[in-house]
This record gives sequence, C-alpha cells and structure tokens, in this order.
Amino acid sequence: MWKIIFTTFWVVFLAELGDKTQLSTMLLASKSKSSLPVFMGAASALVLSSLIGVICGDILHKYIPAQYIQIGAGISFILIGILLLIGKC
Repeated sequence: MWKIIFTTFWVVFLAELGDKTQLSTMLLASKSKSSLPVFMGAASALVLSSLIGVICGDILHKYIPAQYIQIGAGISFILIGILLLIGKC
C-alpha cells in the first residue's frame, strides 16, 4: 500500500510542476493580498480532480483492460502536445 501511495505522490507531484495549473496558481497568489485562500482553493481543486480521476479509473478498469486505458492516455497526451505545438490549445 505504501509503495502505491509514494509512487502516486511522486507521479502527480512531478506532473504538476511547471504546468499551466501551477503557473495560474502562482499568478493568482501574486495578485492576491493573502496567499492562503489561493492555496486552499488550489489544493481543494487538486483533491477534487484527483478524486474524479480515481473514481473514473476505478469504473473504467471494470470494463476496459488497463493496457487499453494506458494506450488511450498516451494517445491523448500526444494529441494535446500536437495541439499545443500548433497553437490550437
């Protein structure tokens, strides 16, 4: 169990570093008089989006093999990357 917790922590932590969410949060904190509400809002949003991801993953794996989910996620990341490169995202 601890291995899954630590692996998930590091995967999510590293994925979130320097992404649009972190940059947006930095911008909001720099414009706010108090950074605590920004932190609370951002932390709550990350917890909720993680909860939705876990619930969806739990449901999906009952109907779709994990290998297909992994392939679909990889294709999605590639498509998003292409859209970002051509300025459509």
